[in-house]
Amino acid sequence: MANEILKYDRMVENALRGVVREALTQVTRAGLPGAHHFYITFRTGHPGVTIPEYLRLKFPQEMTIVLQYQFWGLEVSGEQFLVTLSFSDVHERLIVPFDAVTGFADPSVKFGLQFQANEPAAAARQAAPSLPAPKENKPQSEANPPEGKEQPAASGEDSPGGAKVVTLNSFRKK
Repeated sequence: MANEILKYDRMVENALRGVVREALTQVTRAGLPGAHHFYITFRTGHPGVTIPEYLRLKFPQEMTIVLQYQFWGLEVSGEQFLVTLSFSDVHERLIVPFDAVTGFADPSVKFGLQFQANEPAAAARQAAPSLPAPKENKPQSEANPPEGKEQPAASGEDSPGGAKVVTLNSFRKK
């Protein structure tokens, strides 16, 4: 069907992005419980992503961040999340729209999701209101994995700790 009215693949992907949004929202309220920690991969060139230029040059396609021990000012809205992380002892504020997220994993419970990066539907979407500046800088998680620590798989492979990454392609008709 060329003009598919009900785009179920898009609906499912948006619902699964809601899982990421809700997990981050819970962390803003109560911190990371137990051994939970998140690997979040996002497209650095996606509209609305705000990262320092030196990071964009280092990671021109995708970047994976880890929220574990040292992160500050995590804020979540319906469209994006903001977090301050430390890169070589320099604190940097990142803004990441949920549409830019391509992967999410919580290795402590062997949970992972993989997404197709959504392109903004319209210019109005790009002009989504952003969150205000952070109110506090309380350390909560680690910005980068420790030296030598493996990054999560970016393409349907197993993530660290043996977590399986669920891709929507496995549910699509072939």
